[in-house]
Amino acid sequence: MKRKISRRNFLEKTAVTAGLSASGAFAVPVNFSQKSPNENKLPREVWIASLSQMGLKAKTSREMIDIVFKLIEDALVYKPDIVCLPEAYPFWGVAKNYDLKEKIKESAYTLEKASAFCKRNNCYLINPVYTSENGNAYNSAVVFDRKGVRIGEYRKAHPTEGEISEGIKPGILNPSVFHTDFGIIGVQICFDIQWEDTWSAIKDKGAEIVFFPSAFPGGRMVNAKACKYQYVIVSSTNKHTSKICDISGEVIGKTGIWTPNLVCAPVNLEKAFLHIWPYVKRFPEICQKYGAKVKITLYHDEEWAVIESLAPEIKVKDILDEFELRTLGQHIRDATKAQENARS
Repeated sequence: MKRKISRRNFLEKTAVTAGLSASGAFAVPVNFSQKSPNENKLPREVWIASLSQMGLKAKTSREMIDIVFKLIEDALVYKPDIVCLPEAYPFWGVAKNYDLKEKIKESAYTLEKASAFCKRNNCYLINPVYTSENGNAYNSAVVFDRKGVRIGEYRKAHPTEGEISEGIKPGILNPSVFHTDFGIIGVQICFDIQWEDTWSAIKDKGAEIVFFPSAFPGGRMVNAKACKYQYVIVSSTNKHTSKICDISGEVIGKTGIWTPNLVCAPVNLEKAFLHIWPYVKRFPEICQKYGAKVKITLYHDEEWAVIESLAPEIKVKDILDEFELRTLGQHIRDATKAQENARS
């Protein structure tokens, strides 16, 4: 009788298993098998790790820095291409209070630690700290490449009133993007999510993944930004949920009750976001020619479609050209131009 499996138990167990396998994402640590990052990896498959500081406590900033870097080592089994840490993480959950000058000084320690980590583990890192230049202080995210070289810095464009009164200066509204060996990335920080200007600016510059270190999770705003601008968004938070959202706004992986601090998941950048009409008329031809090598996901109510290549030899751009398809962005630009011409 102990070995007897009821219909309900069977359904519950298979539902859980199906949910895990279908998500294609997992939090760290994990207790079930997943494919290795090097096993049948697609050309534009990017493994991303992100951290939440939920529940982490320390006496000093350096103690917190050591805790965080020890924690992200748990993700190294998946050989992440890039890791994102939370906003100003050396000073969150820390008993000791630091003024702004002390925060800038202590940030130098974590920059050295970040550089060594990237060089040792062959990955990129988004490292949010406080920086200064010409007497001005910034809430920043410093980007390191796989060799531990500092390739750029994003400065929070929309600091809070409290930050400004503390001495933080706003960054520029036309921020740079960063070129990696897997694609173009951008960064936004916390309160930036309440505005559109900087998110739009990095989209115009070709950002494919945007990292969002933040004091708070952002919730549905993160998903909304992802589908609005059609780039992957990775949040890394001081508290609660950190997650990875695909270009459709759907969650690929996130932290939660049972795995509160780390998430690691792959994203496939070989995909395109389309308005359905009139391109849906060509979808049967694509399916007929490519079969399981190409995935087309339909969002019926929004009239969106995402075309994704699941074969190394197939490029989505070639499919768009072959079947005369336009991305949603191009579709909107062309419609806008036609409207302007009609008005004139």
